[in-house]
Amino acid sequence: MKSTMTLQVDTDTLLQLISHLKMRGGAQDVSEAVNSAIVLWLREQSQLAKNCDPASVRGYQWKSLFLPEGTEIRSWSYGEHNYARVVGDEIIHNGKSVTPNQFAQSFARTMRNAWMDLSVRRPCDKQFKMAHRLRLELAQQAQQPPPTSGVAASLADTTVGALLAALQAQMQTGQPPSSSRPEPPAAPRDPTPGEGWTLPERRKYRFRLEDVAFD
Repeated sequence: MKSTMTLQVDTDTLLQLISHLKMRGGAQDVSEAVNSAIVLWLREQSQLAKNCDPASVRGYQWKSLFLPEGTEIRSWSYGEHNYARVVGDEIIHNGKSVTPNQFAQSFARTMRNAWMDLSVRRPCDKQFKMAHRLRLELAQQAQQPPPTSGVAASLADTTVGALLAALQAQMQTGQPPSSSRPEPPAAPRDPTPGEGWTLPERRKYRFRLEDVAFD
């Protein structure tokens, strides 16, 4: 059974939520809708860099990459670095607001791709990193499945291993793998000679065939 906790929600926000659920139709459980909203919020927060909280930090949204206030942007042109900085919600270079593409083209004589040309150092970063690398990392994080518990992961690994072993056995023998358990090994035979028998015991059974036929 899951534990629950009471939270305070602004009245206007709650009324808007109820109105939205009514218009959408289907399930009308307000608690479930609030819980789903929190889960979505946590998922988005996990994709942001550490110590970069957009609720309290202003910044510039560059496509899928969020650059919080204080982020430094650097370009390399003809043997020297050029810098811009995120101030508020804008990228400022030489006192003017520019876009990443405009900043990349400022010192270039040819067309440049801002993602490949600019490197970024956010307030929570220790060093500069190329913008296209940061965008690739965000895309990879978005594609990762939700983490599973240790027990579930162990069971999944065991199941996959068993399936792979069965498939390999089928490919080698050409026969489908048997679902029955292997038979236990037979008990060792007692070699002690029977009554009236003086020769070394070499038979598998202690009776003669003629005794069985005429029993």
